[in-house]
Amino acid sequence: MAAETSSDAITGLLEGAVVRSVGRAADMGVIEFAGTSGETVMVHAQCPFRIVHEGRTVLGSADMRYAQKGAGARAFDEFRMVYDARAATLNGVLGQLRPTVGGVAVGDAGELGVSWAPAFRLTMFPDCSGTMEAWRVFVPGGAHHGYPAATV
Repeated sequence: MAAETSSDAITGLLEGAVVRSVGRAADMGVIEFAGTSGETVMVHAQCPFRIVHEGRTVLGSADMRYAQKGAGARAFDEFRMVYDARAATLNGVLGQLRPTVGGVAVGDAGELGVSWAPAFRLTMFPDCSGTMEAWRVFVPGGAHHGYPAATV
């Protein structure tokens, strides 16, 4: 599995894919898509990210820092953070809409933007000056594309 940051390859995996779900594995954001051929396409975000709808942030990586009211001391481990509640709500919307990715942009310094109708956008923005993995896009068992390429 060669790792690379290829705008064309990332666009090829994501454009036209159906957005299935948003979640997390520990403190890593996980976004799952159904590719155009039915394959699972994953995005793992280890850098700051957010999902915006009509100009308003509906889910952000910082939401993993805040427990839901009354969640208790094990809220993070029990998936009872603000992030988890908002992801569940968003997943309900995604399940009804079954939106298709219409745009993918890989920018300078590792920014990655993925947009889908109606008016949703996922934005990842690496904020580490070192060589730590910020994000990756991949098909399980296939090529992995990420930023910085040397860390994936």
